[in-house]
Amino acid sequence: MIAILKHGTTPTQTAHLVDWLKGMNLDVHISQGKEVTILGLVGDTSRVDMELLNSLEIVEAVKRVSEPFKQANRKFHPQDTVVEAGGSKIGGGYFGLIAGPCSVESEEQVVGIAQAVKEAGANFLRGGAFKPRTSPYAFQGLGAQGIQMLVEAKRETGLPIITEVMSVNQLPLFEEVDILQIGARNMQNYDLLREVGRLQKPVLLKRGLCATLTELLMSAEYILSEGNQQVMLCERGIRTYETNTRNTLDLAAVPMLKELSHLPVLVDPSHGTGLARLVEPMALAAAAAGADGVMVEVHNDPPHALCDGAQALTPEQFAQTARSIRRIREALAE
Repeated sequence: MIAILKHGTTPTQTAHLVDWLKGMNLDVHISQGKEVTILGLVGDTSRVDMELLNSLEIVEAVKRVSEPFKQANRKFHPQDTVVEAGGSKIGGGYFGLIAGPCSVESEEQVVGIAQAVKEAGANFLRGGAFKPRTSPYAFQGLGAQGIQMLVEAKRETGLPIITEVMSVNQLPLFEEVDILQIGARNMQNYDLLREVGRLQKPVLLKRGLCATLTELLMSAEYILSEGNQQVMLCERGIRTYETNTRNTLDLAAVPMLKELSHLPVLVDPSHGTGLARLVEPMALAAAAAGADGVMVEVHNDPPHALCDGAQALTPEQFAQTARSIRRIREALAE
């Protein structure tokens, strides 16, 4: 349920109404816009007398929210959420250009790539330290050592870092990580979602391999419901009958998610296609569709990468892609 307050409602009046609603054991989320204030009510709203609430002098309208996701819902929070990490922002007009290797392989490798992608315009560094792989015999990442290498790359370049956490017991290792990534396979790991929700650290939540948009938003709701409002959504391709690409990149998800939710929406064209030659056109298409950022895998020597070399761009290719993305965004701004 949402209550839309009339223009000119004072902070004192709002506070009195919020206290009254909280007295009904409801959580009240306040969305303050330039012209209107919206109160989002979460909990058992059956006890709320809608006619009484609607009759209050400061209330413009009262509406029930039919969607199962509440705090992620744009009806609760009409303004775009802006997530900030390490001095860089994503959402609300700020574009996140995230780049780096699929897997951290050495300090020299990740620092070198970080320097190259920063020069090309990236404002975040990605890199896998813990790698969930289909085969137990495949390279699983360097773990804690890999995180320390990412931290060193951060010190060398100033780029905020994002890397994937796979389980609750790994979280103490991520104190110096700027953004926690929840991978596709963990999108419905509810214990992990709740735990990162208790942290005041930005979270990038990737869509599951076969997840609907509502399921993705419900997973985001787990994080938001624990108090962490710094959540971003990532379309990274879904499993379909198509076999020419690694996954099917669902670019329609971008405008749909932005219609349904206030959370920033990013696209991962590397995993979405699995083919380096398709990364640039899909990154440009994502920017044209209104994405708040893209996440691109970059490797200094893709043929010899320990993980997903086929979908990695070289630093030179990434620089070209970054320039093309800037031109797309400039054209959209005209």
